[in-house]
Amino acid sequence: MLQDAQTIRYYQRLSDALVEQWNRGYRFDELRLFVDGYLAALRHANAIEPYMVHRLEEEITRYLYDPSNFETPQSEPDYR
Repeated sequence: MLQDAQTIRYYQRLSDALVEQWNRGYRFDELRLFVDGYLAALRHANAIEPYMVHRLEEEITRYLYDPSNFETPQSEPDYR
């Protein structure tokens, strides 16, 4: 579980970006490359501590492997 405020912000940005990419038609392989690039940029920029990048990677990988995060909501039937 992430507890650092800055790391949580990066997690939220990354998870939102993954859902947006999914809705544009990108699938797992492309999303994984996106995550890898995002994490590499964080490491390169020293934006957060290396151990926090590792924890972020663990959490976002868990998010990526959970199919319920990428389901489209079913609309309610219209009974008029």
